[in-house]
Amino acid sequence: MVSHTFLKLLIVAAFLSLVATSVQAHHGWGGYDGNKVLNLTGVIRASTYEHPHGTLKFAVEDKTWEVVLAPPSRMQVRGLTQEMLASGTRAVVVGYSHRTIPGEMRAERITIGGKTIELR
Repeated sequence: MVSHTFLKLLIVAAFLSLVATSVQAHHGWGGYDGNKVLNLTGVIRASTYEHPHGTLKFAVEDKTWEVVLAPPSRMQVRGLTQEMLASGTRAVVVGYSHRTIPGEMRAERITIGGKTIELR
């Protein structure tokens, strides 16, 4: 028979494992260069609207950027719906490039259809 103490330890270990995995999956914002502002105009090729944050595949001329957005709850509250991020939509994204991952940026704001949404 399994002891009550062992069962408690097993539950705590499982919880801590889940928390550690979640934290590891979400990288911090320190990896982005706040001194190098990008102002990109392009077309959304694909998007996600899920936690920990949304993303875009954003085509600008001959390059496709991976754009990290805000969490879905923040985007929803500020007026950026999932439907606005449809493939083929033209947009302007302002943000910061990643220091070590070429082609990735963190978005501060996005303009779609003349509406600008602050993401941070």
